[in-house]
Amino acid sequence: MLHTQRSYGGSCVAPHHLATNAGRDVLKQGGNAVEAMVAAAAAIAVVYPHMNALGGDGFWLIHEPGKAPIAIDACGPAAGLANADFYAGDAQIPERGPKAALTMAGTVGGWHEALNVAAGWGESLPLTTLLADAIHHAEAGVAVSKSQETLTAKHVERLSQSPGFSEALLLNGQVPREGERLRQPRLAATLKRLAEAGLDDFYRGELAASMAHDLEAVGSPLRLADFHAYRAQQVTPLEVTLQEATLYNLPAPTQGMASLMILAIYERLKATKPNGFDHLHGLIEATKRAFILRDQYVTDPDRVPTSLQELLSKESIAQEAAHIDLQRALPWPHEPAPGDTIWMGTVDSEGRSVSFIQSIYWEFGSGVVLPKSGVLWQNRGISFSLNPDDLRGLAPGRKPFHTLNPALARFNDGRTMVYGTMGGEGQPQTQAAVFSRYALHGMELQQAVTAPRWLLGRTWGETSTNLKLENRFDDRLVSALATAGHDVEVLAEPFSDTMGHAGGIVHHPDGLIESAHDPRSNGGAASV
Repeated sequence: MLHTQRSYGGSCVAPHHLATNAGRDVLKQGGNAVEAMVAAAAAIAVVYPHMNALGGDGFWLIHEPGKAPIAIDACGPAAGLANADFYAGDAQIPERGPKAALTMAGTVGGWHEALNVAAGWGESLPLTTLLADAIHHAEAGVAVSKSQETLTAKHVERLSQSPGFSEALLLNGQVPREGERLRQPRLAATLKRLAEAGLDDFYRGELAASMAHDLEAVGSPLRLADFHAYRAQQVTPLEVTLQEATLYNLPAPTQGMASLMILAIYERLKATKPNGFDHLHGLIEATKRAFILRDQYVTDPDRVPTSLQELLSKESIAQEAAHIDLQRALPWPHEPAPGDTIWMGTVDSEGRSVSFIQSIYWEFGSGVVLPKSGVLWQNRGISFSLNPDDLRGLAPGRKPFHTLNPALARFNDGRTMVYGTMGGEGQPQTQAAVFSRYALHGMELQQAVTAPRWLLGRTWGETSTNLKLENRFDDRLVSALATAGHDVEVLAEPFSDTMGHAGGIVHHPDGLIESAHDPRSNGGAASV
């Protein structure tokens, strides 16, 4: 049985243990929660390349006790050349390869902006310290994880057609096996350059010039002007108030609105106990209501047709809850969005908290690895439509729809909770499972993460949009859900990657820190 970790000096939770250790070690050196997260983010971009990379996007929620949370949008927009003319002859944006690498990478800019936020918290650690673990792992090599082996094997035929992929992420032309050593020397040199020249070099220095040259050479629409124009932005987070806590998440272009709406609706339907029919059915039906509105309204921030915060008003939540049948499932033909991501959390000894998410969209993103820098580039831009008049139509400078959404809660009793997961469509659902179990039904934090989970919709490249359940659920519950009209599929695995890699950290007013990690991942919780 896994147990919730408890400490007072700080904690880091990540889906790979080397990233967890990187964040924990920065906390041990006196670093703050943001610095620990930058260290973990850099490390996991090396050790979990199928899930995230320097060529991806990120989003932050940063909380300092007594102050309102700060949100950072580190999502890159479409290139200046990314328009219908560039894709003339294509029925849709290619899913892999150079034409899929059409949006700027924002995550390094997000690290930079987050460190600016934390600059007033006291003496800062140097970048050479924050990036040291990432550099070491890129140089010395890491043991390939099982999930990296599995996903490489699954997609190698397509990915090996992307420039640079085979050289960087195969071993002698073969799929790397679990436990084999993968070195990334060009990425190590890039991280060293960032440590010495500063993170802004990624956008306005030698690194920017190198990456822009390589992207143009392989056939991407990105150019040096796109690098020069990019800066991460502080934005106002969305929020919703429940009886015991106020929840925060990111605004458009993320699906943060859906994550908040699910829990606000469910609170009105609240079951008497967790993990039974009323709990699962209520959250699943709340998910459907939230996803319908998400797909109707969430797009580039400048094109959102209504106020997402107003959709989270008490009146709107009550209206959506009233549409839910407590005994019958709403039929669910739905077009979901796959995605591959990591969520990580940190809390330092002063109670400052970070909820962070970083992604390249599909596993290995576009598959393009730049020859000089060794940077793997995302394919987030494939979520655009080639019809510029569509809600998510492609046009230069527009931001793509994001499944990414880190979550944070401030309880009335003074607790702060950061929580989240990877998993595309599954992110809001797993957030709802973890938070509702812990905050609304009183489960231990680790048990809230470990308990069997579900997923409505498609993920990990699958085509089915049914309700998937881990096989640890009681057979009577599975039967009851099917009788209510849910299209149920019981997965073979008791702990399935399909359900994402979740985690959470709770900071109590007396300084106690509770941490939980997902046994479905290669990660852990490391405390000080």
